[in-house]
Amino acid sequence: MNISVNVPSYKRPKVKTLDYLPFANIWVDQKEYKAYVDANPEGSNIIKCASKHQGNLCRIRNHIMVTEFQNGADVVLIVDDDLKAVGYWERKQKFIIQTDEFLAFLEKYSILAKEWGAYFWGLNIAPDKQNYREYTPFSLSSYIGGPFQCFLKGNECLYDERLYLKEDYDMTLQHLNEYRKVLRLNKFFYEAKQSEQIGGCAVQRNLKVEQEQFELLQMKWGGKIVSRDKSDRSHNRKKVKTRQDYNPVIRVPIKGV
Repeated sequence: MNISVNVPSYKRPKVKTLDYLPFANIWVDQKEYKAYVDANPEGSNIIKCASKHQGNLCRIRNHIMVTEFQNGADVVLIVDDDLKAVGYWERKQKFIIQTDEFLAFLEKYSILAKEWGAYFWGLNIAPDKQNYREYTPFSLSSYIGGPFQCFLKGNECLYDERLYLKEDYDMTLQHLNEYRKVLRLNKFFYEAKQSEQIGGCAVQRNLKVEQEQFELLQMKWGGKIVSRDKSDRSHNRKKVKTRQDYNPVIRVPIKGV
């Protein structure tokens, strides 16, 4: 199985993912190429991209996916440039998938996804043990987060370039609409900083743009499928909202886990 591991990066010359996955392809703007070569270990596979592909996360992800499938990949993984590790819980202990085990891990679950008719798979979105549902190790209709998104050959869904801050929600919904399933491994999770660094999507992210992106996603899929997260996770029973949360809640009308 030909597996391609890819990291789009923008204005973050030091790619932290290379500490974990030194064999990953790093896709950067041609104008930043030298800065990335200088900032990362010698021999890192830094790939120049025309500037037209950068500045929009969906555009560069589409470029990666189309290019790698055309180059003969059976599996295209796209991860964030600050991916620290992939881990899992077992007998109340936390374990990490080691670098030399990573490609075998990808192959194993890509085969499972293919056998189940899914062209898109990912991991639990948080490392917190409480998020792991021991009696539901797999989900077929759950949201798959942007830091770890794996595509199989035959996938015909591309990122909607209008939704550059909600691309992972939209991609999940696209696959559920087209193929009626995605595969999420609830046992396994990714560790990434997500929105804590400068560069990347942080260049475009602010409250106004977040609201616009949420409204566009909701307009595309409808208010019954995309709604705002109004849950209170503070557990103090106070009804006062201190900030707006524009991370959507998606509810798909597909039965099953």
